Amino acid sequence: MKSILKITTTILIFAIGFSCNSKKEEIKVKKTKMTAKQILGNPDYLAISYGGYREKSREMQPTIPQLKEDMKLLSAMGIKILRTYNVQPKLPHAANILKAIRELKDENPDFEMYVMLGAWIDCLNAWTDKEPDHNVESPQNAGEIARAVALANKYPDIVKVIAVGNEAMVKWATSYYVQPSVILKWVNHLQDLKQKGKLSKDLWITSSDDFSSWGGGDESYRVKDLEDLIKAVDYVSMHTYPYHYSHYANEFWKVPDSEQHLSDKEKIDNAMLRALKKSQQLYKDVSDYVKSIDSTKTIHIGETGWASKSSGHYGVNGSRATDEYKQGLYYKHLREWTNTSGISCFYFEAFDEQWKDAQNPLGSENHFGLINLKGEAKYPIWDLVDEGIFNGLTRNGKSITKTFNGDKIELMKTVLVPNTEYPR
Repeated sequence: MKSILKITTTILIFAIGFSCNSKKEEIKVKKTKMTAKQILGNPDYLAISYGGYREKSREMQPTIPQLKEDMKLLSAMGIKILRTYNVQPKLPHAANILKAIRELKDENPDFEMYVMLGAWIDCLNAWTDKEPDHNVESPQNAGEIARAVALANKYPDIVKVIAVGNEAMVKWATSYYVQPSVILKWVNHLQDLKQKGKLSKDLWITSSDDFSSWGGGDESYRVKDLEDLIKAVDYVSMHTYPYHYSHYANEFWKVPDSEQHLSDKEKIDNAMLRALKKSQQLYKDVSDYVKSIDSTKTIHIGETGWASKSSGHYGVNGSRATDEYKQGLYYKHLREWTNTSGISCFYFEAFDEQWKDAQNPLGSENHFGLINLKGEAKYPIWDLVDEGIFNGLTRNGKSITKTFNGDKIELMKTVLVPNTEYPR
């Protein structure tokens, strides 16, 4: 009887162990098989735009240990999808990000991070002393696409999206923009590789561009090639920047006469609600146009953000859109809206990068990050510091602390009411 009992117990223990291991394997398989379709629009998979550059020049590439440091911080924040911008041969940033993620996954099979890999697209003579030819593409584009394909095939468990171009069709990008036909050519090329089995069939292809480039603004953008592009991509990745519009299209930003009696804080809070509504309206404008071409197409936000400092159009003598309090409200509003609406938002951006306006330390382009170069969390994520999610994690060897030493009274001293009379 004891022998039978012992055998039965052993079988039971084995069965339980086998069941647990099976579940672990099932979870592991599930993670490795996550697709863009499952990830995008999923509030459990927060997205962000990421650049790990710390110095004033991109020639100083972040090291793999530095990138892994950043990946751990972002993972702690609930971020599971990163957006990169190029795969240029002299800038191995994207390739190194993928290597860093792979090492983290090897160290910890439960680590989960995916990438929307950008392929930069230029016109002929872009970034040279010659006149850009916006009707002819750069011969370098082919190499950029080939490198993106190689990385997607090398890291199929990490790269879930390839974006052909970044703000490559919008006409205010005077240094490099191309016609929609160029983006369409490369999107079709990538879709063809998927059909031939040379890229994963689950890999999604898009282009990440300004709302106007996707037909959400000036009707001059609504051409046949754009219609074909909308049909060709797996989803539309649009950009919206009320922060910039506070200077360039500022009617929504001005404090209306009906609110002049309110307190300064109420005026600021209402302005940020109007900023949210501006993004929502532009999203709707793009959605309406895109769905008139292809009713099945989904739209996600490839970029939006708010700078915390500015010495230019957005500071004291400009629109006065700039400070961490407004940045915090915008971040909160955008996350709440997109998470409840099934929209992925690749918020711009994770960390401050000083190479973007290296000669002007207070240039707004240097200050879109949620964490600054000193390793301080800005107001939008003070609550995450309070929750202790960064405990034991560092950036450049420094623990993550709060800007203003967490003193909101001191922060609010830097916050100004939108400049109703701007521009003057």
